[in-house]
Amino acid sequence: MIEVRRLRVLRALADHGTVTAAAEVLHLTPSAVSQQLAALESEVGQELLERRGRRVAITSAGRLLLAHTDTILTEVERAEEAMRLHANGSTGEVRITAFATAITLLVAPALARLRETNPGLDLVIRDAEGHQGITQLLDGDVDIAIAVEHRGSPRPDDQRLVRIPLYAEPFVAVLPPSHPAANHETIELAMLAGDDWVMTAPGNPIRDVVVLACEQAGFQPRIVHQSDDFRAVAALVAAGGGVSLVPRLAVPAPTLALIRPLPDPVPTRRVYAAVRPGRADHPLVTATLAVLTEVAEKL
Repeated sequence: MIEVRRLRVLRALADHGTVTAAAEVLHLTPSAVSQQLAALESEVGQELLERRGRRVAITSAGRLLLAHTDTILTEVERAEEAMRLHANGSTGEVRITAFATAITLLVAPALARLRETNPGLDLVIRDAEGHQGITQLLDGDVDIAIAVEHRGSPRPDDQRLVRIPLYAEPFVAVLPPSHPAANHETIELAMLAGDDWVMTAPGNPIRDVVVLACEQAGFQPRIVHQSDDFRAVAALVAAGGGVSLVPRLAVPAPTLALIRPLPDPVPTRRVYAAVRPGRADHPLVTATLAVLTEVAEKL
């Protein structure tokens, strides 16, 4: 295998004409230059040099190798620069996991902005429900997780995570157009105690919030239909399949279902970003978090 440092010696010799001049440019001794050139000839199995008095001529094999040398050294220089930029945080990949609504409203706008402000950053986005993202983060599969606070969330003092609050959104009631409470401007949860419910699947943090709110209102919701896709939830409600509570920003538009606010205290979805402490100070991660925070402030 040809060593790149020996190609540099050959190029210096071709440029400067003598072993002594090449040695001076390379900050080597003439003996070291001669040894490197002899080793290069051994590597390629051909004579590269022809001595003519004090000067050294490049053979045809040497000239052929030089033609490739220029390309090789250019690519090596580019690789060295790419590694330098990667080392100082100017280029690299950041992997984000987020639930669907957060991808639509938060991550996608942040991606568009970061392409302009940080062209060396490659974002890789994964779709995961709010309770799954933290697991992927702690397993090292992603660098940032957009997650939802819920009863099963890691404690705020969990030393494995650094948390950055992003936004909080109230839940709203979603009703069929023919619902008896359709004329009410605000919906008390107790009004929905006798209805069928459309709910997210077990394990989804949204389900925990809704069930807890119903329990605090004095009843257990009768869950008939399940979907983690809020477009499907709204469609089932609009078709008369039941009622639901949905985070306000997750309500699809347009929808045939009726949307009504809830009185205080309103159930709230609290969304945060989480990173591992070992990645929290990486320039590309901090740049991504800064843009995510800016976008979240406008929601």
